[in-house]
Amino acid sequence: MTIHLQTKKHLQQLQFAMQSLDLWQTVPPAEEAFLSTEPFAIDRMTATEWLQWIFIPRMYALLESGTELPAQIAISPYIEEALKETDNLSLLLSPIIEIEQLLQKS
Repeated sequence: MTIHLQTKKHLQQLQFAMQSLDLWQTVPPAEEAFLSTEPFAIDRMTATEWLQWIFIPRMYALLESGTELPAQIAISPYIEEALKETDNLSLLLSPIIEIEQLLQKS
């Protein structure tokens, strides 16, 4: 399985985890939230909003365009800290860590 297919599988697992934990939103954040220049849009979005509305779509865009994926990402420490009070956080972290490890190996 190619790195692109593996990454897509983990992104789908992340989306499913967010949905099963009732973290998936049907309405996007306000348009201004997308104008943030801070890492993880921390000043305008929650961690789960950033995952759903920025990280996942951008990763899918890279996959669909066939563009080289980033060689290294480190988002799990932020997600773990920001959502430390979330029940079953490991369900959410698992696919994120899989993506991080996969990209580091490439």
